[in-house]
Amino acid sequence: RYEDEIRLCSGMEFTFMELKKDLDVSTLHRTELEVKLKGLQELLELKKTIYEQELEELLTEIKDISVVLGIDSCSRPDLGRIVEDVRAQYEALALRSWEEAEALTRRKLTDSSSQPGSFGGHLLDSRREIADLNIRIQKLRSCIVSQKSQCLYLEEHIREAGEQGEGTLRDAKAKVAGLEEALQHSREHMAHLVRDYQELMNIKLALDVEILTYRKLMEGEESSMEQPIPTVISAVHSRPKPRK
Repeated sequence: RYEDEIRLCSGMEFTFMELKKDLDVSTLHRTELEVKLKGLQELLELKKTIYEQELEELLTEIKDISVVLGIDSCSRPDLGRIVEDVRAQYEALALRSWEEAEALTRRKLTDSSSQPGSFGGHLLDSRREIADLNIRIQKLRSCIVSQKSQCLYLEEHIREAGEQGEGTLRDAKAKVAGLEEALQHSREHMAHLVRDYQELMNIKLALDVEILTYRKLMEGEESSMEQPIPTVISAVHSRPKPRK
């Protein structure tokens, strides 16, 4: 029985060493993930900066548009409707992007809240990132409101257009086409930002779950090794004698 206990202890020590090796590998993997996470954060910040700059350029371009055109009343196209369609598309894009980002942050906050207390630091970092994203969303909404007013300004100038001929009409259409192209570019950038943020949060959550799993395994093995073994010996003494 003593030899059995020795073999059992040796087996537990071997298992403990194997788990420790796995934990070392997990720690190395975590370091690699943290490096990747840092790179994604820097890339996300760079894309956000580029998006904000392009949005400011778009606002400046709209602000500088001053169209004065005149068309014969019987052949005048509905330019107001064109501008209204562009404005409606941009508002729909902004609303959809904001709703997606808000739903994503709310879901990540709920998932992070379910982690154990030992990972409170990661939860706090996630909440800070979510708060920062909410601030950026508010800034984007302010820019959208400003852009909406600029669209109204452009529409009013088109309605007050004078007699300037077909050349000015073509110029106005080109401006509207440029605005639509810039709108599509902004939509693509917003989609990239949301995807990058979701990938970043998925990496953080996967990392936390992996470390928690290994930690629980290590704690379970340590508690098993610390438990007294005499229970097996007492079971041997209490075994009934065989009948003759």
